[in-house]
Amino acid sequence: MQPAANLSPVKKLHRSPRIRHVSWGRLEVEGRAEPYKDAKLFPGGSREWNWRETGTEHSPGIQRADVEELLDHNARIVVLSRGMKECLHVPRETLDFLEERKVPAHVLPTVEAVELYNELAEKEPVGGLFHTTC
Repeated sequence: MQPAANLSPVKKLHRSPRIRHVSWGRLEVEGRAEPYKDAKLFPGGSREWNWRETGTEHSPGIQRADVEELLDHNARIVVLSRGMKECLHVPRETLDFLEERKVPAHVLPTVEAVELYNELAEKEPVGGLFHTTC
């Protein structure tokens, strides 16, 4: 996990930040001046999603450690984006990890993932992983 200085906070500490805009290679998030390419969002803030930290690659895909961080920030529901062309995989082990913890997970192409995440953020402590290319 990155030091707290690298986190982009939102005004109400326990609320998940809203996504203001998504397009190829660009995710604009509330509480952050610069756009992300890939991002982790969670109750209280957001940060760059650096795949090298956990060994994430398009295949096998999103790693358990990526979603663990969202839960560490008290996310009670998780949205996982597969990329604009759905090239990012989500291994069964990652989904099993969430299921064992009784955390609902939604796996969607990025644009649909952003729409659902923003809806959930209105009323739930939601976390999300967003990949804005392929």
